[in-house]
Amino acid sequence: QDTICKLETNLDDCTGEALGYCMGKLLRSGARDVHYIPVYMKKNRPGYVFTCMCRMNDKDKMLKLMFQHLPTLGIRETACRRHALDRKIEKIQTSFGEVCVKISEGCHVKREKIEFEDLARIANEKHLSIEEIRKAILSERNN
Repeated sequence: QDTICKLETNLDDCTGEALGYCMGKLLRSGARDVHYIPVYMKKNRPGYVFTCMCRMNDKDKMLKLMFQHLPTLGIRETACRRHALDRKIEKIQTSFGEVCVKISEGCHVKREKIEFEDLARIANEKHLSIEEIRKAILSERNN
């Protein structure tokens, strides 16, 4: 477990383009997660709750970006304890070539997920669906 920072603001005067642009800037700058949720604000105005989750040592950078790219007057900060599985990426050889598999484990749980970008690349190359590629790789892996 570790501590992460939750930065949140309510917006009722922001375009979808600005929300998406700010989201991209934050993610490229190291945010762990960014999302926005549609809500009804005072006077029944449509708006958004915009949330950025980041490492504690990235907080000041994220605050600066949010103030720079969103029409907000204030941002709430909350420190959150986070519990996470250990993660690693393993490269495996398949009949389609090398693919990355994300492996998460801990607390008596183990999960494996083939990297989506690898599945999409192979699906485009082979003119098959992503699901057909996923099933074929899993079948190879289980045999």
